[in-house]
Amino acid sequence: METPRGNRLHMVIVGCRNAGKSSLINALTGQEVAIVSPLAGTTTDPVVKNMEILPLGPVVLYDTAGLDDDSQLGGQRTARTREVMRRADLAVVVVDGSRGLDSDSRAIIVECGQRGLAMVVAVNKADLTDQSDRLAGLICAEFGCPAVAVSAINGRGLNDLRLAMLRQAPVDWDEQKLVGDIVNNGQTAVLVVPIDLAAPKGRLILPQVQVLRDLLDHDALAVICKERELAATLASLRHPPRLVITDSQVFLKVEADIPPDVMLTSFSVLFARYRGDLPVLLAGAERLLTLRPGDKVLLAEACTHHRTEDDIGRVKLPRWLRQQAGGEIQLGWSSGNTFPADLAGYDLIIHCGGCMINRREMLWRIWQAREAGVPITNYGLAIAALQGILDRAVQPFAGPAKTW
Repeated sequence: METPRGNRLHMVIVGCRNAGKSSLINALTGQEVAIVSPLAGTTTDPVVKNMEILPLGPVVLYDTAGLDDDSQLGGQRTARTREVMRRADLAVVVVDGSRGLDSDSRAIIVECGQRGLAMVVAVNKADLTDQSDRLAGLICAEFGCPAVAVSAINGRGLNDLRLAMLRQAPVDWDEQKLVGDIVNNGQTAVLVVPIDLAAPKGRLILPQVQVLRDLLDHDALAVICKERELAATLASLRHPPRLVITDSQVFLKVEADIPPDVMLTSFSVLFARYRGDLPVLLAGAERLLTLRPGDKVLLAEACTHHRTEDDIGRVKLPRWLRQQAGGEIQLGWSSGNTFPADLAGYDLIIHCGGCMINRREMLWRIWQAREAGVPITNYGLAIAALQGILDRAVQPFAGPAKTW
């Protein structure tokens, strides 16, 4: 199975129009990923390529529209480029070496720095000028970031650029903890996986697969069953499991079937820590306890899955929220890569686990909510709070549990 996009290092190629961004991404991938043309503004929407760059491993490369685009549609194009920049772990700023460091290219380097992006500058078109190395040295001295003279045409400097990208990649981009620090070295975890209308035919959903793989990577034992088989599964084990991980939608059924000394959590709660900021999302769950009729709640999902007749975001959670509030509430929805720019007026945001986006994107959404003064939590924590078992659901995470 291909590495999920959310688990890949995200790298964005940015720069001015005709700096050679598309040519460079084609050279890095060894494929004709992006359309190349001498016409300025050929790339209008971000182009995405999943690939392997050793020794970094699996990455996502984004080719983008020029940030100096002042055409009639330029505002929309640059806005999409900046949407990609917010979820990137590393930026490769492409400067046209034959034009030198103009004010537009300088502004892009400054913007990447202001965003806190790890950055490498690629001084492109070294095949057209003998000033590329000198310009790269000046950029490195002025901005304190690596700068490499390259040619997307003849391949000069590409290996040096890859090495610079490796060195600049955030050291902890793939070190978020999922479950291996809780269950490991021969310990057992029981995974409760309902097979209902929402379950994809013939396969498991991504969070379940990732948890299973993480357990195997940490030499733990994994036992999988449906919720109706949990009691029999536990009875068949010689020793009690260290942890039971369930789909959040059957929290109460599972909680009733396991002994009080066995830890319990859900896939979504695990992702609250893995993709997001668990203490912040945990604090957001507290707002659910004071929900009142007329409050406005945003239900946000990072994917655009097929909706079922008992969909969690469209049916179940709204029903539980109305029951908690004691009356009708105002609901809004967002899905996929879109996230509302204006969060004013919302009293609470409930986000999915975020398995389809990377952690930087999830943290950006959490930051947006905090800037707007809106509490934010996720599906698993919300369901646990609504069903009165939040304390038990966060017990495996000692720090956040004590804070709660």
